[in-house]
Amino acid sequence: MDNKNISKTIKTRDINAIAEKTGNIYKSVVICSKRSNQISVNVKKEITEKLSQYSSYNDNLEEIHENREQIEVSKYFELQPKPALIALEELLEDQILFSNPEEVNENEF
Repeated sequence: MDNKNISKTIKTRDINAIAEKTGNIYKSVVICSKRSNQISVNVKKEITEKLSQYSSYNDNLEEIHENREQIEVSKYFELQPKPALIALEELLEDQILFSNPEEVNENEF
């Protein structure tokens, strides 16, 4: 198999280590999914802000031109690790704070 085409962000993960963080692999996946969505929203907001700095308000459908700054910003964000990978790393490194609503005592409110 040719490893030249495989992304450097692809790693074999120990499923037991992932499940160990919450006691259940499905809980771990849900936590990573929710964190991934948070990261994705933040990245989208950041890229939109950066791209808006370079947008011109005189855009016309007939005028299509390249904006090098926008292209560079887009390329930078495309090369970043995917939100799901970031979330999984955060979970494995105990950087995600989570709680189980079923385990919260009603007297604590």
